[in-house]
Amino acid sequence: FFSDLALESNPSDHPRASTIFLSKSQTDVREKRKSNHINHVSPGQLTKKYSSCSTIFIDDSTVSQPNLRSTIKCVTLAIFYHIKNRDSDRSLDIFDEKSHPLTREEVPDDYYKHDPDHKHIYRFVRTLFSAAQLTAECAIVTLVYLERLLTYAEIDICPSNWKRIVLGAILLASKVWDDQAVWNVDYCQILKDITVEDMNEMERHFLELLQFNINVPASVYAKYYFDLRSLADDNNLSFLLEPLSKERAQKLEAISRLCEDKYKDLSKAAMRRSFSADNLVGIRRSNAILS
Repeated sequence: FFSDLALESNPSDHPRASTIFLSKSQTDVREKRKSNHINHVSPGQLTKKYSSCSTIFIDDSTVSQPNLRSTIKCVTLAIFYHIKNRDSDRSLDIFDEKSHPLTREEVPDDYYKHDPDHKHIYRFVRTLFSAAQLTAECAIVTLVYLERLLTYAEIDICPSNWKRIVLGAILLASKVWDDQAVWNVDYCQILKDITVEDMNEMERHFLELLQFNINVPASVYAKYYFDLRSLADDNNLSFLLEPLSKERAQKLEAISRLCEDKYKDLSKAAMRRSFSADNLVGIRRSNAILS
């Protein structure tokens, strides 16, 4: 019972548990809405597009094929809220940037005092994803592993450790999720001052802290995707919308028909199995009566 309860409270394992990043962002969202109400400011952007009778606007991001740029922006915004609204500064030495610097540049003495802004986090993550040619799906799994690490290890992501925690999550997600995994030595070509030994040690610690639980169920993945879209909407970080063209409408219709035919076939097969099972039960009953 207690293990099930712990599982349900962990969003990276259970589809019904609320994601941590979305709950941490709600404080700022409520304050923003309250300020807009007091100052009579419209919460939405004037340039936001809305569908009408003549034009339907859609984006190119789906749960199975997310838009890379928009997804990275959302994931880094989630990391930003994790850092900004953290409960404390619990950390581990393996993730501390002072003890394990990523560059040869001297880390300032007050490095642990300054929260990075969203743009800074986005540039760091975007550089890694561009150089390693990682996918948008990998970004979502990165966030899943990050929240799993924070809950399993009972630590916080803060100014002193966020780069190494994010790097460790990206490293693991790229190996587990992408078909063509990026080796640790490849990341050393991107972050030229980090050693392979340091990368290997960080990866080992990350896996141990996750208790080697690298499984991401489809339901958990989908939950993180849709919560990231909610986060984007709350922060006016809209996905790029384009008018629905005739060609794309025909393509969507064809996909819809294909899925509909597939489900019809599955339904017929299920009915045949049910009918055969009922007949088998009837035959067994008849034989029992005759005997």
